[in-house]
Amino acid sequence: MANDQLEVLNALDVAKTQWYHFTAIVIAGMGFFTDAYDLFCISLVTKLLGRIYYQKHGAAEPGSLPHNVSAAVNGVAFCGTLTGQLFFGWLGDKLGRKRVYGMVLMVMVICSIASGLSFGREPKAVISTLCFFRFWLGFGIGGDYPLSATIMSEYANKKTRGAFIAAVFAMQGFGILAGGTVAIIVSAAFKARFPAPSYEADPTASIFPEADYVWRIILMFGAIPALMTYYWRAKMPETARYTALVAKNAKQAAADMSKVLQVEVEAEQGRTEQGGNDFGLFSKEFLRRHGLHLLGTTSTWFLLDIAFYSQNLFQKDIFSAIGWIPKAKTMSALEEVFKIARAQTLIALCSTVPGYWFTVAFIDRIGRFSIQIMGFFFMTVFMFALAIPYQHWTLKENRVGFVVMYSLTFFFANFGPNATTFVVPAEIFPARLRSTCHGISAAWGKAGAMIGAFGFQYAEKGIGVRNSLIILGVVNLLGLLFTFLVPESKGRSLEDLSGEATQENAAPSGSRQQENGTAPV
Repeated sequence: MANDQLEVLNALDVAKTQWYHFTAIVIAGMGFFTDAYDLFCISLVTKLLGRIYYQKHGAAEPGSLPHNVSAAVNGVAFCGTLTGQLFFGWLGDKLGRKRVYGMVLMVMVICSIASGLSFGREPKAVISTLCFFRFWLGFGIGGDYPLSATIMSEYANKKTRGAFIAAVFAMQGFGILAGGTVAIIVSAAFKARFPAPSYEADPTASIFPEADYVWRIILMFGAIPALMTYYWRAKMPETARYTALVAKNAKQAAADMSKVLQVEVEAEQGRTEQGGNDFGLFSKEFLRRHGLHLLGTTSTWFLLDIAFYSQNLFQKDIFSAIGWIPKAKTMSALEEVFKIARAQTLIALCSTVPGYWFTVAFIDRIGRFSIQIMGFFFMTVFMFALAIPYQHWTLKENRVGFVVMYSLTFFFANFGPNATTFVVPAEIFPARLRSTCHGISAAWGKAGAMIGAFGFQYAEKGIGVRNSLIILGVVNLLGLLFTFLVPESKGRSLEDLSGEATQENAAPSGSRQQENGTAPV
């Protein structure tokens, strides 16, 4: 690192873990709690939507969403998320992290509520408005990815930065867990208040009008944690790295961090770290320095999310296929919601949540690269172990073994690439382009999620669960290979990783001068 690095940046790098670090984790993490809740709770209610709006009189099986409708309901939020990641990632570098941060939260709050208030009672009206609001919900969620990661990265010290960013992302596990818990409570409460027989006993009585409130309540609940966080996001100061390196106001950065760190930080108004590090995203210099890095972060996130979201969104179908969840016709509508939610909550509790926190515990000890390689490796192994002897796992006496193996793929996804693909893009790019590059990486991830959401829906019907799992195993293997394009960032300062420190050291001191405005992106 350059010896003449700005004092405020050096103070951030060597700061001891303080209360403000934990406050930032909670403020940013509650956004991710909401993100995960909103993205994954839809998979808990799609079976119920099928029974309510697509029931055919006299049919032997309960109503279900047509394939195209199911794919749209499950995947439309990812389309919005991809768009939001690109737009708000770019906006976070242009206007500042703080100015955009509260904006994305209010979009999430409004659209969470609106999703549950989808208009009408006719299938076309309800599904159309649900998809519309879930697209814009995803748009807000998309903004939270680059902004939360970048803010936490720029606030953290270099010794524990990986754990802090991973802790923000780990709140996603609690969001998934909360989605299942809310679905269990709401469905159990309505089931107790309105007892109903199974579909095969009485098709008409197995679903009652009040069941329409169940999915709406589950979707709208996601607005509560986001709304609770808004005030604290508004109170956060702009990150010192953005203020000093992008807005070129080292004096303001020092003043802000003096309050946050509760120590006196020397103001250096006459200096900013620039020194030729002003290339744009679409320049040859960026391609030379960071082109392979961006390819590595985008490709690994893309491949990871194909597998991860296929597994998450269609757990209910896989569990039904192996018989862990009873056949739909043997249950009432709300009993089915309850059992799907219970199964997904058990998976989250036993494997998803622990996997995230294993990453938090070890990421600054063994490094991002090692965790990502290990995660992709074991995801590949367990996916093939499930797929190749698939008929063995469908036997009743082997179902518990299937669930254990399936849970381990989630554990190593989260103690592996699902966390590290979020962490690394927030560390290795220049401050001026950090939010944009994280947004691009995350958007490629959501492109993979859309393939998982739309593709698995058709692959399962066309080539079967076994062949679909084999394909996911191959995808995980490719993710392992592309990980070799991603650099290790453990223990290094952000300026050292991005090359800003090198440029500062190489540039003549006379070239460092105070500028107003922001550098071009």
